[in-house]
Amino acid sequence: MKDAGKERRFVVDLKKLPPLFPTHRHSPIFWENLGRTIATFGFLEEVLGKAIFSFTATTLHKENEIDAAYQRWLPTLERAIIDPLGHLIEAYGKAVRNNSAATIENLEKLLDELRRASAIRNVLCHGSWRLPEKDGKSLPFFVNKQKMIWDTPIDTPFLEQTQQAVAELACEIVTTVTHMGWQFPGSNGPGKVIFEKRG
Repeated sequence: MKDAGKERRFVVDLKKLPPLFPTHRHSPIFWENLGRTIATFGFLEEVLGKAIFSFTATTLHKENEIDAAYQRWLPTLERAIIDPLGHLIEAYGKAVRNNSAATIENLEKLLDELRRASAIRNVLCHGSWRLPEKDGKSLPFFVNKQKMIWDTPIDTPFLEQTQQAVAELACEIVTTVTHMGWQFPGSNGPGKVIFEKRG
């Protein structure tokens, strides 16, 4: 009986990889803009968390509901720190709706814009970037939970526009708090301070 021979096995030769692999084919400006856009989404998440705090801290409760509301508040604040963007958007909407002093008139429109931005954020953060085309556009490989495949190539102008739009959304969230006369938490802006440390 003849030996069929050994199976051939292979390993990646790390020494032969180009510098900055696998990101070496895209321009530095592309990666800079992608990084700035993702960082702006991180800022939006922080702003939403602070807005959730603001709306929940300033919601009025009946005397007999205060203890129960306080018991629910700590878990709400914890989730505002750890939840992903999609959950923060829904928690923010709920906090605004539950606050009878809220002055925002276009809440549903703002929430829809935030949800659309969240879908793009997931692509930018979790997509696997394919080689760029001649015009510099790159189609990230990304499939969402509904098994929809992202099919829009992304370039630097797309990233610049997205970064600016997300920054503007964050500012709109801040305004929903300051419009009620409250100072946005963590800022030196105008308005009444929601919570002051004592001692």
